[in-house]
Amino acid sequence: MTPLEPVDTRPLFRPVSQSLVALLRDLPADDWTRPTIAGSWRVRDVVAHLVDLTLRRLSFHRDGMTPPPPSRPIHSERDFIDFINGINATWVDASTRLSPRVLTDLCDQASAELADWFEAQPLDGPALFGVSWAGEQTSDNWFDIGREFTELWHHQQQIRLAVGAEALADSRYLHAVLSVALRGLPHAFRAVAAEPGDTITLDITGAAGGQWSLQRDAQQWTLQLGATARPTTRVTLTDDAAWRLLFHALPERDARQVVQVEGRADLVEALFTARSVLV
Repeated sequence: MTPLEPVDTRPLFRPVSQSLVALLRDLPADDWTRPTIAGSWRVRDVVAHLVDLTLRRLSFHRDGMTPPPPSRPIHSERDFIDFINGINATWVDASTRLSPRVLTDLCDQASAELADWFEAQPLDGPALFGVSWAGEQTSDNWFDIGREFTELWHHQQQIRLAVGAEALADSRYLHAVLSVALRGLPHAFRAVAAEPGDTITLDITGAAGGQWSLQRDAQQWTLQLGATARPTTRVTLTDDAAWRLLFHALPERDARQVVQVEGRADLVEALFTARSVLV
């Protein structure tokens, strides 16, 4: 096993955003109101949410605007999640006044500007926002940027699934998403008791897959690349199942049908509720 390195997603924003805009330009009117796996959101709602995320990032990060304070104090993780869900819903509700063409034009312009901004950012240094689903209040810049890329990719995939479009063909994109999203596993497993040296190996199959291992030391779980010869538990799943699980698109009941576990099954219970998004 080897230590993890930063994941550089900066050059991926532009091609992935351009693919989304090209898809949206050709969507028939009926496709904009199709339901998605993103709860109650339709295709147009997911597009609006992506526009919101992009404009917020440009405003707060590039332009240095101070985010408006929450309407009520945040005392817990649940309060924070409710706050984020609330501002997401407010924007999506307001976007019902916008046509698909306007939403697409906004997505086109804003995503191009965001790609310009991220391509010029350093990987090191403190991030604007900590990656809360990884249990971090402060994060490295590459991780914050990478988290933003996972949002872009998985919401685009929700749209593609809803309208019957093929997934993005370049496996680099999903591999980058998984490489970032899996960083949340040590936090998800924080309450899982184990002996120092116990190891959980994840074999993610498919073109975007790879091998990662959670290893327990005296204090916590850490994530590393690769595998030991004899892990305590081995988990095998496809790259498609992995992103669906981590991004709240694979119900726990279904996940248990597609995830193969060898060894101590009790060690991997936390995997079925691990999420690399706020829910």
